[in-house]
Amino acid sequence: MRNSDGGAPRLGEPLPIEFANATYAVRGQVRDGLGTAEHLAEWLASVRDRLATPLPEHPTVSPADLAAARALRDTVRALADAAAHDRAPAPDAVAELNRRAAAVPRWRELRWADGPVVAARSAADPVGTALAELADAAVSLFAGPDRTEVHACPGPGCVLYFVRDHPRREWCSAACGNRARAARYYERHRGGVSAD
Repeated sequence: MRNSDGGAPRLGEPLPIEFANATYAVRGQVRDGLGTAEHLAEWLASVRDRLATPLPEHPTVSPADLAAARALRDTVRALADAAAHDRAPAPDAVAELNRRAAAVPRWRELRWADGPVVAARSAADPVGTALAELADAAVSLFAGPDRTEVHACPGPGCVLYFVRDHPRREWCSAACGNRARAARYYERHRGGVSAD
């Protein structure tokens, strides 16, 4: 279920960037895709097949989970902004990410069904474990080679980030590219029209 204030876009980006994009814009107005516990539950349910942490189809999210998720999302956005602008991140953002990654002990176990299977395990609740997994994935992203491919979308009014997966990619989505081209066209033609 999508609420009018929720419904953060899912563009198929690496999970930390997808999570950072839970702050998005509609017609130039910034929206919080994690405005309520229900929004966070919806977001987690939509990406649960991409998480190693087993989550129920409809995860139960507490107010503390929501506060932790918002803090993590804002931290990942700060790190994405630093990466997109090729500068060192603020030390407090790095410390906060590391704290969030270490917040929940988790480990992998070998399971044997019809062959070997790795299962993610934790003694903590599933939502807290999923948030720690997202923080860990952000550590990998911002410390790895894809850090240099993190870009802020230059589309008009867009506040999303993306990982450039092709040298010619300029926008977070085709829609942003179309809006940018339309804005350039309008500006070129508006400049040539004189008022009588």
